[in-house]
Amino acid sequence: MTKNGRLSRWLADSQSPLDSAEIRALTEHAGDRSEQSTEAFDAREATRERKQRETVELERQLNRRVHEWSFTSGFRLLRRLYRVLAALTCGGIVFFLLLTVNALPPFGAAENPYNNEVSRRYIEDGLRETGSVNMVTGMILDYRAFDTFGESTVLFTGACAVLLLLKLNDCADGKPTKAWLEAEYDDRHHEPKNDQILQTAARALTPVVLLFGLYVVLNGHLSPGGGFSGGAIMGAGLVLYLNAFGFQNTERFFGYNTFRWTIFLALMTYAGLKSYSFYTGANHLESGVSLGVPGAIFSSGFILPLNICVGLIVMCTMYGFYTLFRKGGL
Repeated sequence: MTKNGRLSRWLADSQSPLDSAEIRALTEHAGDRSEQSTEAFDAREATRERKQRETVELERQLNRRVHEWSFTSGFRLLRRLYRVLAALTCGGIVFFLLLTVNALPPFGAAENPYNNEVSRRYIEDGLRETGSVNMVTGMILDYRAFDTFGESTVLFTGACAVLLLLKLNDCADGKPTKAWLEAEYDDRHHEPKNDQILQTAARALTPVVLLFGLYVVLNGHLSPGGGFSGGAIMGAGLVLYLNAFGFQNTERFFGYNTFRWTIFLALMTYAGLKSYSFYTGANHLESGVSLGVPGAIFSSGFILPLNICVGLIVMCTMYGFYTLFRKGGL
């Protein structure tokens, strides 16, 4: 017997459903009081009400039995089905992954797909066409600068989403909200701002961390580094200063308006510079931007300002995420 058959038989294992036609007949005759005595009318009315109550009670019992089935037999059935489908899905994924690995060419073979004219172009002509000594930076900020702009936009979009979800001090009159005041009290209660050891270390380390991050950003086209890694270092420096001196001192030079305008101007500068490069390149025009002498700090065309833009975006995003998750605002 199938599951549906057992379920129907189990639900029907009670008194038979009442005849709705009988109730309708009682209802039709109940309103005609002129042709029957008061006693007969009252008896018929009582019978109709009793049968209606029995019908309602029967429906409640059936609904309760269906609810019980969903948490007993139905739950076991769904759990078994879930396990079978999970096993089949995982097995299928593993099977196709193994087929893919088996079809891969030998590592290092000359006929491999990644050994093509694109990678040769990067290696052989990258320095001449981009002016960047760092081949990776020349690739991501010149040949594939549009992809990097998309990555920066993803960071900006993520920061906006977290800001919308976690920002507490959001009111029209500019006054702090109750949630913001509670978060501020909790922050000061659990992390007091009078730790002399932490503050002394932060005074010494924060400038060094920020300068090192700036060095990594500015030398991204000359050595390993660039906007992403340098921005992460500068963001860590801001987080260190915030932990040592608190929001009130940090907001003197890096508040919400600074965060907002820095990201906006960095993205717009990036978009403007690369739009110019894309336009001139697509129309086979001379851009007029000198690549400089490879190895010099002011070289490689737009790569240096693009690295600065990416570094600012990453720094603001890291710092913004930390402040929002910690207290719900910058």
